[in-house]
Amino acid sequence: MTEHFRTPRFAPAERLAQIAISASAAMTDKASELKAQGHRIISLSSGEPDFPTPLHVVEAAHQAMLAGDTKYPPQTGKPALLKSIQAKFLRDNGLDYALNEILTGNGGKQLIFDALLAGCNPGDEVLVPAPGWITYADIVHLAGAVPVRIDCPERLGFRLDPEALEAAITPRTRWLILNFPNNPTGAMCSEEDLHAIAQIALRHPGLWILTDDIYEHLIYEGTFKTIAQVEPALKARTITINGLSKAYAMTGWRVGYAAGPAEAIAAMNTVQLQATGGICTAAQAAAVAALDGPQEYLAERREIYRARRDLVVSALRGIEGVRCNVPDGAFYVFPNIEALIGRTTAAGTVIRSDADFVLALMAEAQISSVQGSAYGMEGYFRISYAADTEVLREAMDRLARFCDGLR
Repeated sequence: MTEHFRTPRFAPAERLAQIAISASAAMTDKASELKAQGHRIISLSSGEPDFPTPLHVVEAAHQAMLAGDTKYPPQTGKPALLKSIQAKFLRDNGLDYALNEILTGNGGKQLIFDALLAGCNPGDEVLVPAPGWITYADIVHLAGAVPVRIDCPERLGFRLDPEALEAAITPRTRWLILNFPNNPTGAMCSEEDLHAIAQIALRHPGLWILTDDIYEHLIYEGTFKTIAQVEPALKARTITINGLSKAYAMTGWRVGYAAGPAEAIAAMNTVQLQATGGICTAAQAAAVAALDGPQEYLAERREIYRARRDLVVSALRGIEGVRCNVPDGAFYVFPNIEALIGRTTAAGTVIRSDADFVLALMAEAQISSVQGSAYGMEGYFRISYAADTEVLREAMDRLARFCDGLR
């Protein structure tokens, strides 16, 4: 007699219960789906430059592949790339790292993952300024630690308040994550802000800092500083993470890098060894060309982003019920739409939340954006202005008509 067995259902690990699907990725995917169906969607949900990767960078990868540079790479990164990163830190940040204090990874996200899995024990607390990239909190959960939110309100320009930081520190606090210029607000901490934060960190010797400087070259006001540069005494317990995705328009190449104390970098490398191994050899050759090659175009592109920022902020400030802070960097605006919550769209949809707002905006105005609640602050939404200027003009016209139609 044949026995029939029921195929067991897959049961996800409990650690996944607190992990959210990326709202920006979900909205970008939805926009792509609607575009494929013939809809004229304007996608402003993705944090991705619209500029091409520079040709000399592409050519460097091409030549590397032609030369047979297609074998397994060294785990931490090829010597040429490590030296380029070493030179970059010294040139741009005044930070001197030995080669064994540098690690490359498949984008900055992997290095954040490496650092938190290598540096957190169950129950440790990780301070995460909000609004902020939701992935930080998700990786903290995966590491078995506890994300602790620190509000960075609009009235402070979305910057981290040192007093709020001090109040959030407990005996369980292990890490502070910094991301300025910030995703989603574009806010940037000044050198004075970082100095005040550093003084608090110095009073808590068990506190490590992970700083995500991915938007370093995309600032419009002031001068970029990273915290180990502002306070050298913190260099011994700071992991500085950066990459080529945003400034160099190399999102698909997946090249990130981190620098910090040798023992911390070695621990991160142990995590990465079991996750992915070293990064693509062709991408490493491209990264060397990007870091060692001409840098002038970074300023040229930054000025284009500045003009786009000014266009979008001006348009948003002309819409009744919308309030918009002027971002210092990155390529996002984070408008306040609290005054629009509770209204009804021209198609009859009641806007009960910022999530309702962005869904209705997609459905009725065919603009994709991301709700502020996805970044830990309700009543806002994020727009990426990494798009062609004429596309942004049309998007702002559509947005204004959509908001004017609310009743």
